[in-house]
Amino acid sequence: MAPSDGLPAGLRAAPLTAADIEGAKLLSAEARWNQVAADWRLFIELGQPVGIKRADGRLIATASTLPYGGRFGWISMVLVTAEHRRQGLATWLLRHCIESLQGQGLVPGLDATPAGRQVYLGLGFRDCWGMQRLVHQAAPAPDVAPPPGVTIRALRDTDLAALAAYDRPVFGADRATLLARLAARLKQAALVAERGGRLVGYGLGREGRVMNQLGPLAADDEPTARALLARGLGAVAGTPVAIDLADRHAALGAWLAGLGFKAERPLTRMVLGRDAAFDDPARLYAVAGPELG
Repeated sequence: MAPSDGLPAGLRAAPLTAADIEGAKLLSAEARWNQVAADWRLFIELGQPVGIKRADGRLIATASTLPYGGRFGWISMVLVTAEHRRQGLATWLLRHCIESLQGQGLVPGLDATPAGRQVYLGLGFRDCWGMQRLVHQAAPAPDVAPPPGVTIRALRDTDLAALAAYDRPVFGADRATLLARLAARLKQAALVAERGGRLVGYGLGREGRVMNQLGPLAADDEPTARALLARGLGAVAGTPVAIDLADRHAALGAWLAGLGFKAERPLTRMVLGRDAAFDDPARLYAVAGPELG
């Protein structure tokens, strides 16, 4: 697909750069999404974001891909400002992202809202599993002891290699650079769980425009995941918090509901041309966010 083929007259598409961050922030704020400048920098530096601009240079639409470990790539940040919707821009951007990933030999994946899911099904995406965005306007600080033999502590820089190695089979691809970026975002909520000197879980988080997000969260078992999450919540107690929790971990969801978390919206993990995602369903409890996978 050529840079602007198929777009309405007067519009052009080009890769996003650092100079576009302020305009991109306006688009995500208009949509009431949670991204901050650090998120857009991440897409620009680690991914392949594209923007559509008017002749006057105003950014009116975006989308991004994030390649992961030579296996698959994530599609996200498909945004179109209100006055330019219903012109086919979102479809153009989505197809551009799909073609870009497939051209790199990567399987496209995404996390879909109910409305988006209907569009993606028509393009050949298939459902893999569901999750719920759970939110709390003033995060509690629950006291949960880890399982016997498990220690939870703050993540250190020297843990990053072990963290990436643990995460690789959990997520389904290498994302060491992304994890290192996230570890620096909300440091008080960056945690690891150890048993006998071996990493058996971790939790990260990041600040957002309207709330903190806790995730990804991965662990060998539910008691360890709960203890990690309790410690992470304590680190951001009193602030608005979002957690994108996999439906399959119903016990953890019930515990969060008992703490006052409310389901904001469902999301569906989807991949193109496959019936299964790449992740380990037993150990992946909460994702990094629909924009990151």
